[in-house]
Amino acid sequence: MKKSERMEFLVKKLEGSSSKSSFDACYLGYFECFNSQRYYEAHDVLEHLWLKIGREAPDYAFYKGLIQLAGGFVHLRLQNMHPDHPKHGRRLHPALRLFRLAEANLDSYGPVHHGLDLAQVLSLCRRVITSLEQSEFIENPWTPESAPALPNPGGRKGSD
Repeated sequence: MKKSERMEFLVKKLEGSSSKSSFDACYLGYFECFNSQRYYEAHDVLEHLWLKIGREAPDYAFYKGLIQLAGGFVHLRLQNMHPDHPKHGRRLHPALRLFRLAEANLDSYGPVHHGLDLAQVLSLCRRVITSLEQSEFIENPWTPESAPALPNPGGRKGSD
């Protein structure tokens, strides 16, 4: 199945489960995927919305920051799973770049934006950045057991 077909299938599924919410199904799907450690899918489902709203939309950088956050965790997860792999073993530097970009894009919003506690998200970004820098890119701060969860604006709560 092609990426566009997968996204259409996922979006239709999410629309059915988010009919009671005022938030877009892709936005809520991001949290569902992120909190179940499916970071690549979280990235993809929110990217679907981000591309649809366009560059001039007021939430463009907000969604971009959340996409970058998920992308950073894609790198950490793959490095954790395959630390000796020639490609995946070198993912800590690209992860740091994405966490910095996410922080920069999210910092101009809220303390709360679209029901999301951005202070908590920004704190997560800063903790990961600090951890990577302090270990000099030797230690990956992500493990499946310590994976963060984001508070879901649609009602289901996570923690970090």
